[in-house]
Amino acid sequence: MESKRVIDLKNVSVYLGDGRRRDTDENDLILSNINLTVDEGELVYFIGRVGTGKSTLLKMMYAEVEVADGEAKVVGFDLKGLKRSQIPYLRRSMGIVFQDFQLLTDRNVFLNLYDVMRATGWKNEEDIRCRIDEVLNLVGLSHKSYKMPFELSGGEQQRLAIARALVNKPRLILADEPTGNLDIRTADGIMDIFHQIAKSGCAVVMSTHNVSLIEEFPSRTILFSHGGITEVDINSVMK
Repeated sequence: MESKRVIDLKNVSVYLGDGRRRDTDENDLILSNINLTVDEGELVYFIGRVGTGKSTLLKMMYAEVEVADGEAKVVGFDLKGLKRSQIPYLRRSMGIVFQDFQLLTDRNVFLNLYDVMRATGWKNEEDIRCRIDEVLNLVGLSHKSYKMPFELSGGEQQRLAIARALVNKPRLILADEPTGNLDIRTADGIMDIFHQIAKSGCAVVMSTHNVSLIEEFPSRTILFSHGGITEVDINSVMK
C-alpha cells in the first residue's frame, strides 16, 4: 500500500546558495534541524519574515536547492541521494506555482498546458485534451482556452498557473506566494481553489505573507523564525 505521506523531513539543514554545507562559515546556515511531515490532502501554510527560509525550503523540496544534512523524502523521492537525472521525475510528481506565474507568453491558454503535457510524456491526444478540459474547468477558465496570457487578468493568469501545476495529477502542490500580486477578492478565489485541491487528496504547501487570508481559510500553519520552524495557532500569532 502506497504511503499517504508526501513530505518527510528529519533534522534537515540547508545553507545559502545551492544549499550545501560550507567548510567554515556557519553564518551561511539558513535552516537547521527541520522536522516536518505532510500527508495527502493537507493544506499547510509557511509564514514568517522575508529571509527566514520559506522559499528556500520549497526550493529544496523540488531539488533547486540541495539538502546539506538530515533526511528528506518528498513524493517518495530521497532528496539526499537524488541524482540529477531523477529531478525531472520528481518534479512531474508535484506541481509548482510561483508568484510571477511563469507562463509561456507566446502561447494561448490551451497551448500553455498542452505543450507542458507533451514535454512531460503525455502522448494520447484524447487523454491530453480531456485532462486540459478537467483542469481548466476546475480553475474556472474553460471558456478562455484560446486567450493569450496578456488577455487574462492577474487572477486568471494565476489560475492558469495552477491548472498547469495540476495537469500531471500531482500528489503535492508547492506554491510560493501565489497571491502576492493579487487583490484581496482575487486572492480569495485562488485560496478557494487551493482548498478544493487539498480536499481532492493532493497536498498543498504554500508560503504566504498574507495572514488575513489564513484567518479566512484556516489550516495548519508553520512559522519560520531564527533558522527553525514551529507549528503555530494563527490566532496566537495575530495577538
